[in-house]
Amino acid sequence: MAPDSLPDPVAVAISFTEILERLEIRHLVGGSLASSVHGEPRSTNDIDILADFGEEHVGPFVQAVQPEYYVSAPAVRAAGRAALHFNVIYMAAALKVDVFVAGKDPFDQERLRLRERLQVTNDPPSWLWIDTAENSVLRKLEWYRRGGEVSERQWRDVVAILRIQGPSIHQSHVDLWGKRLEVTDLLERARVEAREGG
Repeated sequence: MAPDSLPDPVAVAISFTEILERLEIRHLVGGSLASSVHGEPRSTNDIDILADFGEEHVGPFVQAVQPEYYVSAPAVRAAGRAALHFNVIYMAAALKVDVFVAGKDPFDQERLRLRERLQVTNDPPSWLWIDTAENSVLRKLEWYRRGGEVSERQWRDVVAILRIQGPSIHQSHVDLWGKRLEVTDLLERARVEAREGG
């Protein structure tokens, strides 16, 4: 059961990733939870997980998450086979966990390689593997572009991370992957807004 003293998404993220740890599935927390760590905190109704998830994990995973989570075994199996994504629902709080299967995607493998371990509670101590600030910016710019460049929420997250992290951002990494992901123009625009206090 997720601890009652924590905000639901954080508690569920801890509970869910503990299952992944037990199954030795490499993973990280991305999306709005990661951007809240690196930028401005905001509420979220779902949790984004990137996982190095294969077909061999399907049976043990489905067994491990039940009955706390609603899960479709066929959807998990299809996602593991084709490196797609699936979701599970944490029943007690009706919170959705979106699991994106990394597969052989070079950027997703880079995200897993660079993930950061963050302590999120003290008593008892709990940790989460979190996407880096740089890769959070890049992934959100990708989603912003794929969504027709209309999501103000995604854009605000990007600008907030760039503004708050400032000089600690590894610019060469962001530049390299921004070019590979074809979001360089958006990245430059976000940098300007961040410098202007956007």
